[in-house]
Parts: sequence; structure tokens; C-alpha cells
Amino acid sequence: QVQLVESGGGLVQAGDSLRLSCATSGGSFMLLGMGWFRQAPGKEREFVASISWNGGTTYYADSVKGRCTISRDIAKRTVYLQLNSLKPEDTAVYYCAARPWGAAGSRITDFGSWGQGTQLTVSS
Repeated sequence: QVQLVESGGGLVQAGDSLRLSCATSGGSFMLLGMGWFRQAPGKEREFVASISWNGGTTYYADSVKGRCTISRDIAKRTVYLQLNSLKPEDTAVYYCAARPWGAAGSRITDFGSWGQGTQLTVSS
């Protein structure tokens, strides 16, 4: 079973950039498809971005497309989410997720392992 630990959240201002990290342990990182989801207060968890096991395929939600880059470092067993031009509506708890079949995905049910989340707050 893979363990996921997110970091990098915090309080930023609109227009700022931020990079979230997801460190993994256990399992075979090279075989995992990885994703980022977020959940704002009072809202359902939603897809943000995902990346396949080899980085060859990435998916982005329309709400972050053009402002967001997902990447992975195999040596560090870490997945990153770079967010630029942050908006107050990006405020949420951001969750890292993993799936064992290696492909990228966009549905919550595609992923079987989840981190505890990191809070990102964007002030206007």
C-alpha cells in the first residue's frame, strides 16, 4: 500500500504561484498513475490534474488549464503541482492520489490511495 504525504500549502495572495508536493512511500512509484484533487468548503471533491506512470500523459481540469503543471520525479518518488496566477476560487484542501495501473485518470474512483491533504488559501 502506497502512502502519500502532501506539503506546500499555505496562505498566498491572488496572482501568486505555489508548488505543492506529494511524497510517496511504499509500493512501486514507477508504476503509479498520480493525481491531484481539491475540496473547497461546502463543495464536493473535484479533479485538478493527473499524470501517467511515465509522465507521458497529463490531464487538467478546465478550471486550472493553462495555469497548472503536474510533474513527477521518479528518483524522489514525488509528484508536484505547480499553480500559477492563483485565484481566490483556488482555495481548497488539495489531495494527492495514486492508482496502481499507471494511467492518468480524472475520476475520484480511479484512485485508491489518498493523502491527508494540504490547505491552500488564496486571499484577494
